[in-house]
Amino acid sequence: MSLKEELNAGRFVITAEICPPRGTDTAAFVEKARLLKGRIAAANVTDNQRAVMRLSSLACSVLLLREGIEPVFQMTCRDRNRIALQSDILGAWTLGIRNILALTGDHVSAGDHREAKAVFDLDSVQLVGLVSTLNSGRNLNNVELRGKTDFFLGAVVAPEADPWEPEEIKFEKKIAAGARFFQTQAIYDMERFKRFFDEAGNRGAKLIGGILLLKSAKMARYLNDNVPGVTVPQALIDELESTKDQLEAGINIASRQLRELKGYCHGAHIMAIGQEESVVRIIDGA
Repeated sequence: MSLKEELNAGRFVITAEICPPRGTDTAAFVEKARLLKGRIAAANVTDNQRAVMRLSSLACSVLLLREGIEPVFQMTCRDRNRIALQSDILGAWTLGIRNILALTGDHVSAGDHREAKAVFDLDSVQLVGLVSTLNSGRNLNNVELRGKTDFFLGAVVAPEADPWEPEEIKFEKKIAAGARFFQTQAIYDMERFKRFFDEAGNRGAKLIGGILLLKSAKMARYLNDNVPGVTVPQALIDELESTKDQLEAGINIASRQLRELKGYCHGAHIMAIGQEESVVRIIDGA
């Protein structure tokens, strides 16, 4: 079954991120993908995550298809204008990709090519609308296409954003623009996320809770200081610091979160950032 079919059938799904390589050697990428095959419903392929140049998410999504793994093609607004966005989206559909996740993208100031010019011709809400327009058989100039797309269209929401009101407005706009599933940013306040799910779960879109593997207490503090919308509670930082093997503790925390999400959520999205082999242990631990 496809990701769309599994979610619509009411099954709890697990997705995970796989980061493309910084070059053309895809051996490690494929090896990590094979570890996850049969354990996840789909694999997200990041689009120059953190504005660091990597092999294209489109190419790596096709590699996943060849391995029999369903990809979620991530696309950001940072690097392409509306012409290039439409062209790549049509290309992805033609190559057999059926899921797309629309993102704003990290600013180039955070990446490895800080002299690059950011595009941001559209924002993430407009990108959702663009994909919906292509799904309807027309382009942004309202010209009829010779063959339309029919993507299962996803977007991102940050349930722990503070203040919440601007994020809520964007969330509602993305649903109105056609988003049918949401993968959330990392969540650590599980009670708050449960309240968000109870309030938002009946708005016509599937919600997949984001689990970010904490590799160390140092990483947790970095997230608190530098990543808007993510707050790691002090209790979890203390838990990491109380053990000699902090990665193992992080895997246990992620497994615990996964078990909790299984009780009510539509799915979980695991982000291990270079530790894809740990995704298997997180799933087994849950």
